Amino acid sequence: MSPKILQAQIIDFESENSYKRVFVDTDNFGSSYLDILEKSYPLSKIDTIQFNILNDLAYYWHTRNLSKALNFTKEGLQITRKKKDTLWEGRFQITQGAILLRMEKLDSARFVLESAMKKVLKKDLPLVYTQLGYVYERQGKLDKAADIAMETLLLGDELKDKRAMAVAFSDLSNLFWKQSRYEKALEYGLKALVLFEERGINDLDYDFTLYVVGNCYLALDKHEEALNYYEHSIAIGERYGFFNNLCDVYISMVYLKAYLNDFDAADLAGENAVKYGQLLDNNFMLMRSWLSIGKLQNLQGKYISAIESLERSIEIATDDFGDDFYLSQAYETLGKAYAGNHNYREAYQAYAEYDKLKKEIFTAEADQHISLLLTEFDVAQKESTIMVQENQIKKQRSRQTLMILIGGLLLMILLLLYNTIQTNKKKNRLLKKQNDEKEFLLKEIHHRVKNNLEIVSSLLSLQSEQIGDSKVADAMQKSQYRVHSMSMIHQKLYQGKSFSSIEMKEYFMNLGNYIIDIFGASDRVRIVCEMAELELDVDTAIPIGLIVNELLTNSLKYAFPENRNGLIKISLIELGNHLQLEVSDNGIGKNYHEKIEGTGFGTQLIELLTRQLEGKMSLSIKKGTAVSFEFQNHKAA
Repeated sequence: MSPKILQAQIIDFESENSYKRVFVDTDNFGSSYLDILEKSYPLSKIDTIQFNILNDLAYYWHTRNLSKALNFTKEGLQITRKKKDTLWEGRFQITQGAILLRMEKLDSARFVLESAMKKVLKKDLPLVYTQLGYVYERQGKLDKAADIAMETLLLGDELKDKRAMAVAFSDLSNLFWKQSRYEKALEYGLKALVLFEERGINDLDYDFTLYVVGNCYLALDKHEEALNYYEHSIAIGERYGFFNNLCDVYISMVYLKAYLNDFDAADLAGENAVKYGQLLDNNFMLMRSWLSIGKLQNLQGKYISAIESLERSIEIATDDFGDDFYLSQAYETLGKAYAGNHNYREAYQAYAEYDKLKKEIFTAEADQHISLLLTEFDVAQKESTIMVQENQIKKQRSRQTLMILIGGLLLMILLLLYNTIQTNKKKNRLLKKQNDEKEFLLKEIHHRVKNNLEIVSSLLSLQSEQIGDSKVADAMQKSQYRVHSMSMIHQKLYQGKSFSSIEMKEYFMNLGNYIIDIFGASDRVRIVCEMAELELDVDTAIPIGLIVNELLTNSLKYAFPENRNGLIKISLIELGNHLQLEVSDNGIGKNYHEKIEGTGFGTQLIELLTRQLEGKMSLSIKKGTAVSFEFQNHKAA
């Protein structure tokens, strides 16, 4: 997709909706979307749109380059403070807090987020709470992080904000996973995915949740399911450039591939994890990347290499690192590496540090607090369900009362309708009797017209036999054919279901066969009707029938001399408000052409009938003759 087309999908300052917010209104773009935002935001003449673009630019740059993201955030804060726009200042502070958090400046992040909370709207608070929850999680305060996630969930439910609820479920899933409650973690992760997928937008948090659910499946030894979720997360991360999520997933892929004894793939995953951690310049990611490599090397029995990787991981985790959960894992794994290398004194010291950190993180009070929160949430959900059911019962009772009243009214209406129906039945019987009588009369009229026309045709036939002049006899015979073509239409009317319209395909075939029989050419000339069934009103059908009669007669008289074999095609099709008639033969063409262009009565009759139908005629002579007409289409009633 070209850059111009891609830019138009996100930003078009000439349209009313000039900015389709990335990961809110659309996700139909690739990793270059940040370049588009960077080029576009200075061009916006409307403050709110410019702030929106710049804030999204800053927020999503933090998935690739924290320093660049922070620079855009500072620019946004300067602009909003200059314009004294407190609301947007608060929103830029939320982004600033998210960036500071990932730069390991946890106290600064919390201060900025708490400041933002006082400036933004209620609908912005779920994002503030989510970032605060991450701060507490990184500080090892899992109970406070769970409090924040629950608060976000309740607020999202109040605001009918599915995305906020999805993020809260995702965060709870990650917290339960850290506490080794893998079944409960999986349950909440899958709940989050359902809500994300209802939105239909592949965003950063959806991508992260795929990774979290993959971790749950990995912990439950469901390796194939874990791999599917990791690969899905990687595909989204690579499309949009979510380096932080890619680093997370490749760290977990190290463990997965190691469990599957695919150590080459595990080594490659470790290299990718370090690569993305370095691109982000994020110590938290780099620390965990080297931790995963150290665990892999332990499994391979490469204890000296493992010790180097794990010491590097611990070295990256400085005093203000904050996340004791992963630091405790690093010391535990380091203890195993020392023990495997028979350095038992160092192993003892590493395990002692691990025990100390674990006790600080997974306190009994924190565990009980999270369990209590979970119970309260489950009870609140059940109470909410009971309230909904009670309201439904009240509504059902109201509906029942209303239905009884409506039923009484309906009964009265039915009685009135019954009386009306009985009266109408009597009227309908009378009308049917009258209609039957009219139908009978119409059939009788058409039958008598048909019989009268047949008598006229017979008289013409008898008269032509008494005339010695061949030209006069020929004229009488042609008149006989014309009268017969009209009588056939009246025959169709009294034999058919409709008294006002004729099905033309069957009529053409009957007319053609009649004329072929008259000329005694049924063994050498064939009639073909290349058309679908088509009904026309009588006023249109009779002139067209006379025209076809003339053309068929001319074809049989002039197109196939010396008893030649031949084919005559008839086609009548409906094209919008017009009818297209074509009669063609594969005869000699020349003599027939001279006849059509002559000044005889047949030619005059065709021209007269064509004008009557508001049509025009065209003639083509190539390997035979084709005459086509275009008429106004007067629909049958």
